[in-house]
Order: sequence, then C-alpha cells, then structure tokens
Amino acid sequence: MHTIAYRRYPALRPGARVAVVAPSGPFDRAAFEAGLAVISGRYAVSFDPGVLARQRYLAGDDERRFAELAAALTDPHIKAVFCARGGYGALRLLHRLDDSALAPKALVGFSDIVTLHAVLLRAGRITLHAPVLTQLAQLPAPTHERLFALLESPRPAEPLRGTGTYVPGTAEGPLVGGNLATLAALLGTPYLPSFEGAVLLLEEVGERPYRLDRMWTQLALAGVFRQVRGIVLGSFTHCEERDADFTSAEVLQDLTRATGLPCAAGFPIGHGEHNEPVALGARVRLDATAGLLTFLESAAG
Repeated sequence: MHTIAYRRYPALRPGARVAVVAPSGPFDRAAFEAGLAVISGRYAVSFDPGVLARQRYLAGDDERRFAELAAALTDPHIKAVFCARGGYGALRLLHRLDDSALAPKALVGFSDIVTLHAVLLRAGRITLHAPVLTQLAQLPAPTHERLFALLESPRPAEPLRGTGTYVPGTAEGPLVGGNLATLAALLGTPYLPSFEGAVLLLEEVGERPYRLDRMWTQLALAGVFRQVRGIVLGSFTHCEERDADFTSAEVLQDLTRATGLPCAAGFPIGHGEHNEPVALGARVRLDATAGLLTFLESAAG
C-alpha cells in the first residue's frame, strides 16, 4: 500500500505576518474580533475589509472570496492563513485554484475548510485541521497554545486521547480526513485527497444518524475503507434522532465494526466543546485499544 510523503510548511515565529480570509460562510463580527484578539497577541494579522461581506449563505460573492483567498495563499510575506468560519462556500472555489496558490504555508481551519485541506493534501502539503477564527475565543488557552506550537515547533504535537474503543487494534499512517459531509461532497470530483495507507479522521455536526449512515456508506462504496488503515472519530455533535431508541454512537459503532479497522472514538476534534488542532498529512499512530492518538512528526519544519 503506497502512502504519500507530505511536506511540512515553514515554521512561523512570533510576530510573523498572517492573513485572515473568509472563503465560506458569513459570520458574527463580535466572534471575529474576539478571535482576532487571540492571534493578534502572537502574530501580525492582516485582512481585507471585504471579509465581513455577506451574500445569502456566503461571505460575499465567489469573485471576492476567491481573490481574497488566492492573494493570501500566494503572498510570500504571509506565513499562515487563518479561515474565519466554515459553513459552506469553499467548494465553489476549488476549480479556480492552481499550483501557484499551493505554496507551502499553513492553512488553519476545519468544517467546510476541509475542502481546501483536500486540495493541499493532493498537492502533498501538510495542513492544519484546527479551530476557525470565530471559534478560537470560545476555546481554552491550552488549545491556543497547541495551535501556536503546531505552527511554530519542529516537534510533534502532544498525543490526544479518545473516550472509547469501537474496534481494538493499532494503525499507523498520515492523518487524512475531517468533516464527514464535506468529504462525501468531494467524492467523484478531482479534489478528493488520497486515502492510501492513511488513518482516517471523521467528525460531524447536526446530521441525524441515518444521514451519518448514508454518508459513511457513500465513502464505503467509493472504496475509502479499503484504502485506510484505521479510523479516528472526533466529535459528532447534535447528531441524535429525537425520541429514538438508538444513538448516533451506536450507529457509528456498528458502521466501524463492519470495516474491521482499528477505531477509537470521542477525540476532542471537531464541532464539540473542544476542538484540538491536528496536522493533516502528518504521520500518526492510532492505538485504538488504548484510545490514544500519537503524532510521529511535526507539521512545521
């Protein structure tokens, strides 16, 4: 089984220039400014005033969002790009991104931003599945410190612990994945990342159990679970069926057992109360029996 060797991004230093972009949905200004306060204490932050634009469910039209994103990704003085929010919209920009926009630099975000992570992974770049800017201020200081360490340190991140074993065993490979619905939306497009030899990360919010089953089955029918070595489940938030006699966790446990792959659940990654940043593309070791995810290499170099 062939796995891609992903390249690290250059390590940041305190005071480095970073940009904030909004390639997806619009957001609350107060949450945006609270997130700015968190990263402005560490880096020199720039953003275009158009970042606050709104057009229906998007942060402005496609032209605005693409121009902002491309400018931040291609500017050699910008050392990292923080995404303001997920939601929806990045998918509409993928066909316009070319190799010039895939320079080695950290891209920070999750949820809908997984579409952009997918493109970077396809280009062999490590990228950061991490809180979006509007979520940062709601998270504790240790999460901020973990994010800064991932951006700056040549050492692997500290391990993370889950809360349950669904299928015992161990697996090792690059961490790939993110939001389940976002990944399912990439199936059949040229932008899906490689899953060969990977440890698959999945998380979700607001999807009822039958929808989780449908998207999971879509991945299965596309051959994803024949390619990966193990499964890491993050938060599955607000995914319960009202008045049901089953839970989303029970559905996920049945689905993972059917794959036969080592799987641990309950990692603090995703839309839950905690969202610990992790490096997609970096090699990890999953000990599903112990519920432990160990990072074997750094994201920054």
